[in-house]
Amino acid sequence: MIVTFKSPAAGDVIMFADVAHLMMEIMGKDATATGIVTIEQLPAAIARLRAAVVADKARRANLADEDPPHNEATEDGDKHDHVSLAQRAVPLLELLEWSLKKNKPVTWGV
Repeated sequence: MIVTFKSPAAGDVIMFADVAHLMMEIMGKDATATGIVTIEQLPAAIARLRAAVVADKARRANLADEDPPHNEATEDGDKHDHVSLAQRAVPLLELLEWSLKKNKPVTWGV
C-alpha cells in the first residue's frame, strides 16, 4: 500500500506504507491511514526526524565495512539495495520544513 504526505507548501511525498508508518512513529504520530501534522506540531516532528537521521548516520558510520546491509529482502522474496533511514526521511523532512516556513499543515492518506 502507498501513503502520500501532502501539504499546500510543497509537492507530495509518496512512500510505501511500512516506511511511512515508521516515519509517523518517529515524528511521534500514530501510524494511521490518515492523519495530520499540525502547524504547531511541525517543529517537534522536524526535530524528531532530524535526530533519527543523525542517529542512523552515526550508527552506520560505526559499522565495519563488512557489516552494513547491502541488500534488503522484499515481500516477494527478491532483494534490492539497502536504503538507509536517512535516505528515506529526507524527502519528508524537506516537506515538513517547507510546510513550517509557509505555515501549512502536512496531511497523509492513501
